[in-house]
Amino acid sequence: MSDANAQDEQNSSVRNPVPPRSGLGRALRELLETIVPALLIAVLINVFLGQATRVDGQSMEPSLYTDERLVVEKLSYRLHGPHRFDIVVIRVPSQGDDLLIKRVIGLPGETVEIRDGIVYINDVALEEKFLEQRTSPGRIARITVPPLYVFVMGDNRGQSNDSRSFGPVPIENIIGRAWLAYWPLDSAGLVH
Repeated sequence: MSDANAQDEQNSSVRNPVPPRSGLGRALRELLETIVPALLIAVLINVFLGQATRVDGQSMEPSLYTDERLVVEKLSYRLHGPHRFDIVVIRVPSQGDDLLIKRVIGLPGETVEIRDGIVYINDVALEEKFLEQRTSPGRIARITVPPLYVFVMGDNRGQSNDSRSFGPVPIENIIGRAWLAYWPLDSAGLVH
């Protein structure tokens, strides 16, 4: 063997001190390099940015229907508070483990009252174009929404378990804002 070949062979072993992996080891490493980052990204998105959810029940009809699939975005309420008419997914501990989907009606510090089937915010009738009927039951006494709370109601007022029964909801119990419907395909689009 020539001195040049011996030198190349020696340099080669110095540059590559780890013996080549078996086909199974290489495949396992590539699988882990793909799956672990994908799982981390999925967890980060689900925890901090958004999550998928399913509408269960009739309380948001005609805006949302049972078994519609939605993406709930979680980031905006870390930057600002909820806005009136946002559709939100909330956790209400007194209502069990299920998440509820409702519309924000009253904001912190506002008074909410229902008279003759019409919702009043600070004694001004609320224009709710998304409703097909007046609010039922047609009367609730005036309530002041505490700081850092919201008053929520379903769009199908006769079939909704909402703040009229369990009271205002702490903003910290809002999981996120319903952002995008993706199933069934004929109802896919932004949630309004």
